[in-house]
Amino acid sequence: MKQETFADLGVSEVVANELAERGIEAPFAVQKMVIPDVLAGHDVLAQSPTGSGKTLAFGVPVVERLKDSDARPSALILAPTRELAIQIVDDMRPIAHARALSIAAVYGGAGIVKQAKLASRAHILVATPGRLLDLIDRREVSLSKIRILVLDEADRMLDMGFRPVVDKIVKMTAPKRQTLLFSATLEGEVGKIAKVYTTDPRRHEHAHSSERKGDVKHRFVTVTHDGKVERLVLELKEPERGLTLVFVRTKRGADRLVKRLASSGVQAAAMHGDKSQGQRQRALANFEAGVVDTLVATDVAARGIDVTGITHVINYDIPATREDYVHRIGRTARAGASGVGVTLVAHDQTRELAGMVRDLGLDRELELAGVGRSRSQGPASGEPRRDRPKAGSGRRSGRQNGSSERPSGGYRGGSSSRGRASGRSR
Repeated sequence: MKQETFADLGVSEVVANELAERGIEAPFAVQKMVIPDVLAGHDVLAQSPTGSGKTLAFGVPVVERLKDSDARPSALILAPTRELAIQIVDDMRPIAHARALSIAAVYGGAGIVKQAKLASRAHILVATPGRLLDLIDRREVSLSKIRILVLDEADRMLDMGFRPVVDKIVKMTAPKRQTLLFSATLEGEVGKIAKVYTTDPRRHEHAHSSERKGDVKHRFVTVTHDGKVERLVLELKEPERGLTLVFVRTKRGADRLVKRLASSGVQAAAMHGDKSQGQRQRALANFEAGVVDTLVATDVAARGIDVTGITHVINYDIPATREDYVHRIGRTARAGASGVGVTLVAHDQTRELAGMVRDLGLDRELELAGVGRSRSQGPASGEPRRDRPKAGSGRRSGRQNGSSERPSGGYRGGSSSRGRASGRSR
């Protein structure tokens, strides 16, 4: 049976050839679903996980629907974090240039004057909400000619408190624009804004296929609060691990943990919203190159990280929500590779975590760690019970975890793999 190509979806020869030069010849499932509808001019709602190829699912048809003679900007792509904005531009720039289109990213933490000049010349503008509003307030950017609006990771933008800012931005665009909304979920608040922002949209829901999902071995380790760093060091000294992403909840916690790891002989880099853009890019580049094989990051800072070869994800602090757990662990086992997800759980957090991830098909893993036991059953893993004040429940405000922007308001078991996996997410 002949494999479907981008040309079969209606993509032009020049764009298809550019993709082929990058080794991208067969479209992923989400791209097959979305590209034809966007090319036909429909509004689209797409529920798709990170790493599914969604950037090109909207990037390719956006490029196809614009001409070099169009107003600048004619397309706006909103992203929750600067890392994701940069990634989108990196993925789209080659195909945009193939059609003589310019593309630029604007985000906090970088010089606004230079960004203003780039934004005014770009056919396609990729922006974080806060910085875009800054440019609009300075009269550096106008959205009156926007024909295509893309909201990427809409669920994360809402989590970060950007709803009022996004509402204001959307109202500045033309009512008859084409709107594309991508999110890990289309329920709840995301579903509400989808109804407001789109007109008669085509809806697509996509989950990773089994060959793309990869194997993740989930482990839960019960620890005392005082023993967390020691246990993390043991995990990081495992000989089979490759690149490792360690998640914490706060910016201060990231810096503090890096220092404590250094005192234990483990070199790591921190990545969060208080770092300058240059510092964040250097940390990510060193991590991707393996110069530093451990990156300590907050949830917001890690959004948009797309690094092949991450063999381990360690939740030093438990996530705030089920969606955060899925997003964090999804940084490993990319493109069909295998990986390990480890969560350190203090005794007074076991019920909270168990309730959070119980429906992910991890009952066996939770049982092995004794996570979710009642107090009457006693402590798990042979550790002494320690009565301490309950840790924070993890409810986050829009400004926590390192955003530099200005908000207004089952899994399969597997083994770890060493080294860098092949196949970068598209």
